[in-house]
Amino acid sequence: MNALPRWAEIVLLPALNLLLALLVTAALVLATGNDPVAALRALVVGSLGSADSVGYTLYYATDMAFAGLAVAVAFQGGLFNIGAEGQAALAGMGITAVALNGGALPAVVLVPLAILGGAALGAAWAAIPGWLQARRGSHIVVTTIMFNFIAASLLVWLVVNVLTVPGTMSPESRGFPAAAALPGLGVPGAAPVNLALPLALAAAAGVWLLVWRTPWGYALRVMGGSARVARYAGIAQGRMTVTVMALSGALAGGVAVNELLGAQHRLLLGFTGGYGFTGIAVALMGRNHPAGVLLAALLFGALTQGGAELAFEMPAVPSDVVVLIQGLVILFAGALGNMLRPGLLRVLGRA
Repeated sequence: MNALPRWAEIVLLPALNLLLALLVTAALVLATGNDPVAALRALVVGSLGSADSVGYTLYYATDMAFAGLAVAVAFQGGLFNIGAEGQAALAGMGITAVALNGGALPAVVLVPLAILGGAALGAAWAAIPGWLQARRGSHIVVTTIMFNFIAASLLVWLVVNVLTVPGTMSPESRGFPAAAALPGLGVPGAAPVNLALPLALAAAAGVWLLVWRTPWGYALRVMGGSARVARYAGIAQGRMTVTVMALSGALAGGVAVNELLGAQHRLLLGFTGGYGFTGIAVALMGRNHPAGVLLAALLFGALTQGGAELAFEMPAVPSDVVVLIQGLVILFAGALGNMLRPGLLRVLGRA
């Protein structure tokens, strides 16, 4: 056996890496004089202990699933898209443009149009770095990072100078019309989980079908595996690069759909919340596979929600412990992701 089974690659190995991260975190919490078992219990109860907690966990996981899928689909083509944060911001501008100018439309028309408007701007913003790499040789990592800063500046200018309601100090647009709101999923309590969650699940299924069940997806994976082989096979790598980056940007726009149409109902500064960057960790832990991305997004959503409960229940525990756990998860799932692979290969080989 030279390779792990797919289920072990996607589920078992990341689970073992997560366990190592939790054990190291427990040791550090113990070193601060706190009870690691109580801290872990607060994390679990805070994220899964009530319907409201589950609702918030799913809400945060929705953002992370969209961002993780955006990073993962680009990575299948050998492209490291670090610009999901900026692409989500541009998608939010597209959603806002449609929502604020389509108040006369019924919800069944306005909501899909707003989603398409956000996806279009997110795709267009991501396609530019793709084109720059394909035609000018600019590295995708550098250009997507820089486009994050440009997008943030555009968002500030738009909200502060164009969309702010006159006479108010809040840096936000006026509220969207009621027809532009995504329906909630009826979770008891105040959790804003909404129709964006099944949209994220549908997006994951669509990515799996596209990348693993179509000739285009096979060509994409060939390009990601070896540019020389892709050239030999006659794959148009420039066109493929622009196309997959546009798809990645459209997926990143799902963050704006969840936040603006599902919860905030207005454009405001910082609505992306760093999810575009967290999506990199989600994609890494999920092995860039849609099923793994969904599981990793659920984990990071639980950590986000459970961390708030941990800070409330155990104020003596440093507030950065959740960031520490996330960092350790990234460390063990990314940089040390193959540390357990030889032992796991031996155990599964004997089994």
